[in-house]
Amino acid sequence: MHKIYYPYQEFKEDLKTLTEKIDQHFDAILGIARGRLSMAQMLGEYYDLREVYAINTIGYDDTEKKDSVEVFNIPNLQSAKQVLIVDDIVDSGDTLIEILNVLNEEYPHVTFLSASLFYKKTAKITPTWYVKEPKGWIDFFWSVDLRKN
Repeated sequence: MHKIYYPYQEFKEDLKTLTEKIDQHFDAILGIARGRLSMAQMLGEYYDLREVYAINTIGYDDTEKKDSVEVFNIPNLQSAKQVLIVDDIVDSGDTLIEILNVLNEEYPHVTFLSASLFYKKTAKITPTWYVKEPKGWIDFFWSVDLRKN
């Protein structure tokens, strides 16, 4: 498997590009734990929003895709009208689809938008906004930098 290192500088530039593409209002940000929490926190600062939440999923075991996606730690979004879900990569789309299924059932009055740094055209769902298509397996800086010697 071809792995590509994704450094902080590129992340920051791509996140800025994402903010230039986002053209709808939202009143809360939902980061998918773990890797997407960096995105959610920085976008919360950028948009001056304190309503930044996390939701957890398990869909991979290291680089191996699991048979199903588990969604848990669902935040209270009762007062939200539009929520931006942030994802680092929409690969198969299974994670985003399962999160949307769970959230739409729990909060049918909320509109959910999605933003991703990477999006594979073969995914089952297209995020509302995305920056680019990946050219291999992405090793995000937040996953690998502390492990480097």
